Amino acid sequence: MSITGKRPKLIATDLDGTIVSNYGFISERTVAAFTKAHHLGIEIFFVTGRPPRWMEEIRDTFGFGNAICANGALLFDLPTHKVIEKWLISVESQLMIAGKLRSAIPTISFAIEFDDTFHREIAYVPRWDIGMDNIGVERIETLMKQPAFKILARCSDGDLSSDEMLEIALRELEGIATVTHSNAIDSLLEISAVGVSKGLILAKMAERAGFTAEDCVTFGDNPNDFSMLAWAERSWAMADGHPDARKYAKFVAEPHQEDGVAKVIEELLLLPE
Repeated sequence: MSITGKRPKLIATDLDGTIVSNYGFISERTVAAFTKAHHLGIEIFFVTGRPPRWMEEIRDTFGFGNAICANGALLFDLPTHKVIEKWLISVESQLMIAGKLRSAIPTISFAIEFDDTFHREIAYVPRWDIGMDNIGVERIETLMKQPAFKILARCSDGDLSSDEMLEIALRELEGIATVTHSNAIDSLLEISAVGVSKGLILAKMAERAGFTAEDCVTFGDNPNDFSMLAWAERSWAMADGHPDARKYAKFVAEPHQEDGVAKVIEELLLLPE
């Protein structure tokens, strides 16, 4: 595929499954491509479902760039490791979310994130935050006392996939919250405040910088990336990502294990300004 048009003014990428492998590795070729783009004056945004506490390796690997964390809930200054803007789920909405999903999916369990903390129900078995909350509570509602940046919902018995859970949650939480997921083979939902998504917040940041969707390029692999893939004039879904990603992206990049994003960026940087 030959890439045409002008060199982008902003490049935004998802992390895990897009430029970060499932064992946490970022290739030298990927780092080199983003570094060259940065040196050419292109704005770099790392747009991720990760909370800020998981961003140290990104800061240490790249040393530059902007970050949108928690699927759009947090604007994060990567060099100083500080949250500079938040779009949070109100306590009222949190309680409504938990109630509606408990009714729709009886085996569901929850975790919640606010500030720099992670809290879970006893029934919720964490896969990435093991050790952060070793006790848990019977019901997450007892911890819903302040605005939160993300609610996580897991199907405790694993009978439903993330896609199946998402179908139910989109129906139950319409107008109440934004629901997505970042792992099709898991049983896990990621829930943000209504109207908060990677695409919406990235578009807001681009507008602040004086850029349009035509000036921007995005990369992603899972449903939490679909909004920013759809928004950008040029966007690439990962060939090894969620099968529906291609419906939202304009192009398909080679698998992340084969440096698909880096290869596209290398071509983009050859374009005229």
